[in-house]
Order: sequence, then C-alpha cells, then structure tokens
Amino acid sequence: MPPVRKRQPSLSQLRAFAAVAEHLHFRDAAAALGMSQPALSGAVSALEETLGVTLVERTTRKVLLSPAGERLAVRAKAVLAEVGALMEEAEAVRAPFTGVLRLGVIPTVAPYLLPTVLRLVHDRYPALDLQVHEEPTSNLLDGLLTGRLDLLLLAVPLGVPGVVELPLFDEDFVLVTPLDHWLGGREGIPREALRELNLLLLDEGHCLRDQALDICREAGRADAPVTTTAAGLSTLVQLVAGGLGVTLLPRTAVKVETARSSQLLTGCFAEPAPTRRIALAMRAGAARGDEYEELATALRDALKPLPVRVL
Repeated sequence: MPPVRKRQPSLSQLRAFAAVAEHLHFRDAAAALGMSQPALSGAVSALEETLGVTLVERTTRKVLLSPAGERLAVRAKAVLAEVGALMEEAEAVRAPFTGVLRLGVIPTVAPYLLPTVLRLVHDRYPALDLQVHEEPTSNLLDGLLTGRLDLLLLAVPLGVPGVVELPLFDEDFVLVTPLDHWLGGREGIPREALRELNLLLLDEGHCLRDQALDICREAGRADAPVTTTAAGLSTLVQLVAGGLGVTLLPRTAVKVETARSSQLLTGCFAEPAPTRRIALAMRAGAARGDEYEELATALRDALKPLPVRVL
C-alpha cells in the first residue's frame, strides 16, 4: 500500500500567514496583499488545518500569534524569501535588465537623485520595470533582507551582515541659515561653530538626523540639539527661513530646497567638511548581482554633473 502523501501548504497560504504575522491585524494584512479580509482569513485557517496547529489567536480587538505561530512565522518568511530568490534567478537567466526591479530609496535622497536614476533607466535599460519605494532606512533594510525589495539607494555605512554596499559618491553638508544669521553665506565655517547653534533636525528614524548628531558630537557638542523637528527636509528648510534656527543639508538637496524661499543663505564648512556617502545596497549573493554592479557603474557616470565626488 503506497504511503499517504501529506498535504502541503500553498504559497498563497504562507503569504497570508506571513502578512498577518507582520501586521498583527487581518484588515491591514489583507490590504498589504491586495486581497479581501475573508479570503485572507480563509487562507490562514486553511494553513492551520494543513499543518494541524493553531497559528493565530483571534480576539475581538487584536490578533496574537500562538507559540507555534511565532516559530512558524520565521520559517514562512524564509520559504517566501527563497521562492523570491528562485524567481529572481530565473528572471536574471532569461535576460539581464528586464523584468521588475524594486528599488528602495531613503526620503533624503529620493527627490534629488531619482530624476537622474529614472532618466538613466529609461534611456539605457528600457525593458527594466523599475518600481520605487521611498521608506526610512530600517524599513528598507528589512525589505531587502526579506526579499520585498531588490536594491537600495541610501546612506552608508550600514554594517549589516548579508548586505553588500556599492558606493556611488560622497557629498558635503552645508549650513543653511536665515538671511540675518551671522554665519549666513560664509566660507570656511569651523565645525566647532555647531556647538552653539540652534540646530533643527529631522524626526527620529531618519538617517540624516543621526548623521547630523554625529557631526555635532565630532564638533564637541555633547547635548542633542532637539528643540524643533520636522518630518522632511522641505519643512525643515521652511522652519529655518522662518527664523527658528539653522540646519544641515547635503549638497544634492540644496538647489531644490533653498529655491523655495528667498529668506535663506548657505554657508560652507572648512575642509575637511562633514560628508555623507551614498551607495547602492544589495543582498550578498544576489542572483542579479552583476546587473546591480553594472548599474552602479552607469549611475556613477550619470551623477557626475551633480555637486558630489563620484567614487
């Protein structure tokens, strides 16, 4: 008598469960997958029946993972990541620079570099379906490591195991001030001047905020200069124009952001000026790694007209 074959979970069931495990909310998980809530709930129930374990504890207010659910959620994410890698490998074998490329970009880079990136892809790789996702660094790294994203454009170093950085350029920070500020428009500003300035910062979660705080610490400032914060650089610059303080901007952002107001001046730091490095980042051993390295080379050339030092 032949052995009875056990039923195996489907990928749709695993995706449904992984989404519930991530969001801990059926409605949000269904929205993330673009499916109805009843269909999502049915898929999770079917997975529980197939595996013979309870994965989710359903209450009237929230969703909790059972102990089995906590353990198997890790396995489900790993399986889905491997399936994504399989599809990526097949796509890469089929033809380079074709199919979907999901690019994650941090908000303090996206408005200033995307025009160059999009023009390059349109002109050189017309068969590439580029999909852009603007998110904070922590979200991008999670998306890269779980297979939701393919490639990142962000500030480095990251120091994350399993992530390979492809440096593109270094750029200086400049000091943006109101018109009547004593440092407005000056050259050769010493970093030590940052010790006494009312420095406006982005909200927590932005890598540019962390970079600004690092620069302040290097200048000998012990306290965190947080009196007013903003969710984006545009708001930050408008706060400076209104006289609430000064801020640091990367050079690639200066032209776009300072053009919004006539009440601003920019000052340059003495050498060596504080800088940040921008790179592409990919998973180690990515199936399309050769393509990403070629894209990085092409992008370095395309970025040369910008006020940066291409690497």
